[in-house]
Amino acid sequence: MRGRGAYPVWREIATRWADNDAYGHVNNVVHYSWFDTAVNAWLIENGLLDVTHGDPIGLVVETGCLYAGSLAYPEPVEIGLGVERLGGSSVTYRLGVFARGAAEAAAEGLFTHVYVGRESRRPVPLPEAWRAKLETIKLGGRDG
Repeated sequence: MRGRGAYPVWREIATRWADNDAYGHVNNVVHYSWFDTAVNAWLIENGLLDVTHGDPIGLVVETGCLYAGSLAYPEPVEIGLGVERLGGSSVTYRLGVFARGAAEAAAEGLFTHVYVGRESRRPVPLPEAWRAKLETIKLGGRDG
């Protein structure tokens, strides 16, 4: 798993009481919600996602997660984010899930969007302005 230094973008997310499962830790499905939140918040903040009128739109086509440690409510989590692969019409993000201040990731995920026309739902090339912004958070070599 990548260390903290690998991720160029960070977002803190509060855990919720309902995130814990019967075993007393955050249930595995919650991580996918965090991935969706971290990626889409960055896209909105950078002018790449307009939920209501934007064109193109990103559809999630693949997600995955490796788990290395447990997390629990009420501790907040810090999500590290970077672009792992930038394709013609797709973007794969790599995300690290860390307890606040922890050096080691509790989980590492991937999240892939394919960009399609809002009406056609067919793949379209990423706009150059988008590509330029996404390049700014591209991951380098492995850290950790």
